Amino acid sequence: MGLNTLDLVVIVAYLAGVTLFGLLFRGEQKTLKNYFLAGNTTPWWAISLSIVAAETSTLTIISVPGLAYEKDFRFLQLIIGYMVGRIIVSFILIPQYFRGQLVTAYQLIERRFGGGLRSLTAGLFLVTRAAAEGVRVFAVAIVIRIALGNLLSGMSDFERDFAAIAIVTVLTLIYTFEGGMTAVIWTDVVQLTIYLAGTLVAAISILRTVPGGWGTIHTIAGNADKFRMFDTSWNPSATYTIWAGVIGGAFLTTASHGTDQLIVQRLLSARNERQAKLALLSSGVAVFFQFAMFLLMGAMLFVFYKMFPPAIPFVRTDTIFPTHVVSRLPHGMGGLLISAILAAAMSNLSAALNSLSSTTIVDFYARISPLSTEERRVQLSRRATIVWGLMLFGLALLARNGGKVLEMGLSIASVAYGSLLGVFLLGVLTKRASERGAMLGMASGLMLNLYLWLCTSIAFTWYVVLGSTATFVVGYSASWFMPRASVAQTAFQSAEGG
Repeated sequence: MGLNTLDLVVIVAYLAGVTLFGLLFRGEQKTLKNYFLAGNTTPWWAISLSIVAAETSTLTIISVPGLAYEKDFRFLQLIIGYMVGRIIVSFILIPQYFRGQLVTAYQLIERRFGGGLRSLTAGLFLVTRAAAEGVRVFAVAIVIRIALGNLLSGMSDFERDFAAIAIVTVLTLIYTFEGGMTAVIWTDVVQLTIYLAGTLVAAISILRTVPGGWGTIHTIAGNADKFRMFDTSWNPSATYTIWAGVIGGAFLTTASHGTDQLIVQRLLSARNERQAKLALLSSGVAVFFQFAMFLLMGAMLFVFYKMFPPAIPFVRTDTIFPTHVVSRLPHGMGGLLISAILAAAMSNLSAALNSLSSTTIVDFYARISPLSTEERRVQLSRRATIVWGLMLFGLALLARNGGKVLEMGLSIASVAYGSLLGVFLLGVLTKRASERGAMLGMASGLMLNLYLWLCTSIAFTWYVVLGSTATFVVGYSASWFMPRASVAQTAFQSAEGG
């Protein structure tokens, strides 16, 4: 059917409404703690939902249903690993973050090792987070190109992508710039509600359209083995096996939720350590059910198009869900679903902008200009948000020639996560590791992961496992030959009772 005026009105109303909602939280934010940590006043449940929204992007919503459409439910093995990783972060890393007035994850590295390694880890975060986020922002263009194809028929593909990415980036920048982390968290809560509700609407629509409803869907999808969840085979090139999922997923989440400022910043925004743990652990349960719902949507779409074949076969699975929304849902509902997908994009983008800005100012500018005032730092934080918005906009355009957006985004992040996690574990679990040893280990882990990514067929789910292991082993071994402890390391050990 395509989208009509009613759908466009719904989309515009959403974009305007969420931007105005985010602007409600602008206030007298004169300190970095208020701007980047919401003044430590946010309840745990809001942080929990914000964490879920932050790790759920447009590429998740459009790619995960495609995984089940093309294959089955084996992606959930990775989510089980995500839940295990959250438990590890809660017991090993969160207590460390709440032993001091920290704003970023990388301040912990300086406290343990020194300023050099802090700069290295923070810099690696900036580069890889920006690259991965560029891929996620590009996913918006896939949706808009399908949704508004008729309306933008006079434009080239590049022009349509440019316009779609620009609209979402500018609107997200407005409320992130003004409201800081407070606006980010509460708009996350609203946007999470919107995209989950939208997905449920799409599921109900399919149930009502397929003759026989759920019974037919369950039978056809079951016979096609779409509900298969576990794969016990041992194949390092297979992305979704029980071993790669649980082990790789646990390491990936320990890295992403324990060393990545995108998530750590939310945990540091909690009122205390206990609430941070509660927020993180509860988000794991929510994420499992969310991804199960997205995969179920993919299985339902498989049955739907088995019974009602598309006029033109799908070329890539990333386009199946948005195409269904535009061509099969009643007017108004289609606009709601497109708004839901945009909600995920804006939620993830706002989180990235705030975390990139906080790392830039706290881990670099504040150290270069230690006498600068809080007011000056907050002012520069807002400017940094704009600069990173422009950077992500450009990177999203560069990502247009990539492959499957979900796995490409996860692969980019996983390359860096291995060395980051290895360094954090060296700092928290050992007392002998030195700064120079940790740097050597970090370089080894990063080079190994780059090799695995570019030169082998090993699945991305193993990158963090192998990279962090290499970083830890090389870093710890090298520290025996480079044992000099910095002042920061000695202080850290004293605080730990070492």
